[in-house]
Amino acid sequence: MMLERASLRLAMRVAILAPLVAVCSGRAPGPDEANSVQTVPSGVILVKGAWASASDATTPVPEGGAIANTVYTNAYFGLTYPLSRDWVEKYDGPPPSDSGYYVLAQLEPRDTSNGHIRGSLVITAADLFFSPTRADNALQFVDFTRTHLQADYKVTRAPTQLTLAGHPFVRFDYFSAVAGLHWYVLATQIRCHIVQFVFTSRDVSLLDRLLEGMAAGKLADDEVPVCIKDYASPGNILERVDPVLAGRKFNPIPVRVIIDREGKVKHTHVLSAFPEQSQAIMDALQRWKFKPYLRNGRPAEVETGIMFGHATENGVNATPAATAAGRPSRHW
Repeated sequence: MMLERASLRLAMRVAILAPLVAVCSGRAPGPDEANSVQTVPSGVILVKGAWASASDATTPVPEGGAIANTVYTNAYFGLTYPLSRDWVEKYDGPPPSDSGYYVLAQLEPRDTSNGHIRGSLVITAADLFFSPTRADNALQFVDFTRTHLQADYKVTRAPTQLTLAGHPFVRFDYFSAVAGLHWYVLATQIRCHIVQFVFTSRDVSLLDRLLEGMAAGKLADDEVPVCIKDYASPGNILERVDPVLAGRKFNPIPVRVIIDREGKVKHTHVLSAFPEQSQAIMDALQRWKFKPYLRNGRPAEVETGIMFGHATENGVNATPAATAAGRPSRHW
């Protein structure tokens, strides 16, 4: 719920915080420096710290979606979602969190009503390898949200399974009398992620129209690597080199890897890490060798997750096996 509410706040904002000024010289600023101001670039939200990175620029990653010609396209999820021409994305979302949560897109209408935003759409994804919800599927994930709603929210539609654009979804609606806002949530599972479309507005008729527009979306069934949560286990690792994390080494670092048919690491996606950490992990993983995975007797590519660095479980330091989606995930 905290993650969802944070993404909604991002979607509903109409301005960025005031320009930031950083003084790191260690000396008193001069007269000219004291009056200087560094402005934040328009259309972005600056977040200093850990960031996502990948071992190559050609393999799609979850945060790589984009809007072009009023269509949101995300190659990683095989997702195509046409937008109404009066809906725009004013700000890019933040980088992925260290629990594998993404704000893929946040949209709102160009026009307003009485100075208020008429509604918003936030498209999010939650990585089930690293999510603290302990969910294994979309229904469990949405039910976690429902059971953790605060008392001032009212459930108007319990989690219900349905089919949209030929793909199974779970729908969940709730309402806040204090804010006068309605939420329609549609969630589906793709590649061990829960992808959510979160519609928000005071106007229920607008939400109903947006919901009908979901039928125009497409979710491709292209062949993708087999998604296995705990494939990076000792029984499947033939060769391993541990990364040397100098400096910062107490933050959790979730990493997704794609293993090719021969058991070699084909692609590394570091969800949240500092640059020196990412490089050390990617260099080490290039030297890992896995037991080839067989599907129907034939070698197949595998996508799995590994947690490096320091992981916690429910706010308490975890044992050598960090948790991922409610079951132990390999932690190095």
